Amino acid sequence: MRKLGIFAAVAGIGVLLVCAALGGCGSSSAESTGGGTLTGTYTSFPESLDPGLSFSLEGATALQNVYIPLLTYAHGNGAAGTKLIPGLAKDLPKIDQAGKRYTLFLRPGLQYSDGTPVKASDFRCVVERLFRINSVGSTFFTGIVGAEDFAETKKGGIPGIETDDRSGKIVIHLTQPSGTFSYVLGLTYAALLPPDTPNEDQTAHPPPATGPYAITDVRPGRSWEYARNPAWARANGEAMPGLPGGHVDKIKLRVQTNPDAQVNEVEQGKVDWMKNQPPPDRYAQVKKKYEGTQFREEPTISVYYFWLNTQKPPFDDVRVRQAVNYAINPAALERIYAGTIKRTQQILPSQMPGYEKFVLYPHDLAKARELIAEAHPSDRRVTLWTMNLAPNNEAGEYFEGVLKQLGFDVKLKEVSASTYFTLISNTSTPDLDAGWSNWLLDYPHPNDYFQPQLSGESILPSGNTNWAMFDDHAINAKIKQLGREQLGPKQEAEYVALDKEVMKQAPWAPFGTLTLGTFVSDSIDVEKVIVSPIFGQDLTSFELE
Repeated sequence: MRKLGIFAAVAGIGVLLVCAALGGCGSSSAESTGGGTLTGTYTSFPESLDPGLSFSLEGATALQNVYIPLLTYAHGNGAAGTKLIPGLAKDLPKIDQAGKRYTLFLRPGLQYSDGTPVKASDFRCVVERLFRINSVGSTFFTGIVGAEDFAETKKGGIPGIETDDRSGKIVIHLTQPSGTFSYVLGLTYAALLPPDTPNEDQTAHPPPATGPYAITDVRPGRSWEYARNPAWARANGEAMPGLPGGHVDKIKLRVQTNPDAQVNEVEQGKVDWMKNQPPPDRYAQVKKKYEGTQFREEPTISVYYFWLNTQKPPFDDVRVRQAVNYAINPAALERIYAGTIKRTQQILPSQMPGYEKFVLYPHDLAKARELIAEAHPSDRRVTLWTMNLAPNNEAGEYFEGVLKQLGFDVKLKEVSASTYFTLISNTSTPDLDAGWSNWLLDYPHPNDYFQPQLSGESILPSGNTNWAMFDDHAINAKIKQLGREQLGPKQEAEYVALDKEVMKQAPWAPFGTLTLGTFVSDSIDVEKVIVSPIFGQDLTSFELE
């Protein structure tokens, strides 16, 4: 569910897609000029190129312009890129029955890249497929009438989804009012696929595409390529004039596990772009030399933090948790991340609705020690978790030092980045006392930061995303209430208050939000590259000079 982001890459596997007649196809979109082949590198292969299974920012970048949901987001930087717009649907949904019924109409004449017509009933098949393949994305759809029963039996369909292929009508009935379901319809998990798509991981055979590009060839774990989607020229580009068709004709991306080699290849013009930003020890150098010409920074909607297990000593005492917040110096962590994060001490990131800056815990080690003395925790043994990917490992080492300054006996567990979240998300893993984490948004609604990470309902034996094990009755009720309401000024003000109330209880020690650096060769105008806060770099915006 989370997009792990630049410093939390996960290992992946490869795919192969055979799609006939893709080479040399044009597009009806006015933006589709220039041609040529864009080349780029990733530090690791995306965890999946199946839209039902991809969850990271890296995967989102790879799939944004291949698979389009009923709703999507405007292709823009910053706040402009958080605007929800129609995708395969004609318009934004009509919401009635007090937020329990969503009605949409599919645009007519849409096709998949293999020529198969896109039908309204494909949406029902896609949602049912998420449950059949045990996608983490299925949890976003359990509020549909009948979805929980279907999740158990995998039989009989989901009655809460009604479709009419003749009119393109799609009606979704929810068990409870929802103010966030429109955003769910914009997730890549909900991108429409042909109804005969197998109910298993399709990283070996990705389904046909609806977007301006289709994946055409993949070397498992090593590289993958795109070409223009012929259906975009035939039908989809004209049907969705609000979405760009792209400039280049082909895209070739490969894995380069050495970040220094990535930088060198871009500098030497051997590749046009690196997906992951320069490593910390070269970030400042690249920024100084190339900012404004080949390098650009954009803020992301993200939060980096240390979680504290609120159900186990010593962090079951709020005074101890508050002491940790006072003891951490966000400026020190900014230095560790070489300027790629900007300090914060709250739940919501700065570009999220409902954000209002506050600082409850200015750095004060003396105050922290006073609180520890007052709490006088009898158990001072702490197992601290972090991953082995720099600079997250260095952040863990810094936090280890802070806890030792407060008098704790700390055991640092540094584990592989590829298994880190699996381990901390299983509540049977022993000694989950505290650890590092980050969260990049699923969708631009403040509920995405509270419900999965800070609601008691989200504490699960496996797949747990409430790593602090935070379970407060009043806050649970407030999260649920706000999640049912359509977002407006009143709700945004209530999220401001909720942010402060949670931080008073200090289940986290937040320290930063990620700044995403884009580094390109001199063959690309970096100012024209769109860096979406949802998807990262937009492949349709790259243009070869």
